[in-house]
Amino acid sequence: MLSSAATSGLPALAFRTVPDADPLAPLPSMAPVTPAPVVATTSTPLATPAPGGINPALFARAKAALDQHQVAARDWIGIADFSKVSSDPRFHLVNLMSGEVESFLVAHGRGSDPDHSGFVERFSNDFGSNATSSGAYTTADYYNGKYGLSLRVAGLDTSNNNAMARAIVIHNAWYAEPDMIASHGKLGRSEGCFAFGKASQDAVMRRLAGGRMIYADKIA
Repeated sequence: MLSSAATSGLPALAFRTVPDADPLAPLPSMAPVTPAPVVATTSTPLATPAPGGINPALFARAKAALDQHQVAARDWIGIADFSKVSSDPRFHLVNLMSGEVESFLVAHGRGSDPDHSGFVERFSNDFGSNATSSGAYTTADYYNGKYGLSLRVAGLDTSNNNAMARAIVIHNAWYAEPDMIASHGKLGRSEGCFAFGKASQDAVMRRLAGGRMIYADKIA
């Protein structure tokens, strides 16, 4: 499910300190600490072409959003390609300086896929829609909830600006584990959250914690 990638952990630049450890090792429960300032990298983000396996048009949108919203943390970003079926590794962690990519399975909201086809048919930002929202997000704080340690996200666009109030988060779920594909040919559905298998969630949070950006969309 994963492409080859470096396994050294990155420090979280805000909200919590993420240990320098194997990105597939479980994250511990974390108590709040004083947020540290986000430090912008002086390196120019990767230009063209898009890293292998990522739709060039989607990558261009993600880079434009990074600049539009003036996201300070510019080392790693997450790109969710909801043009793809849920049985494909469609959530990409991209190192903007090296072009390195790690790809993971991710579930989408049941309101976006009412027929449970495995494809996102529609996006929604509405309360009660149980749908995935498109647009740019930044990661916020950790909390312990129904699925254990989870990571809140804040929507930056009019298409997803209810994300925090809708409790859209990064969490793990049984229905997002790889064995669901062997049994059902696709992942289960969330209520709009970015739901991962447990090992994938840990790796994603280690890369993206601390105000880093996620961009979610589909290319027709």
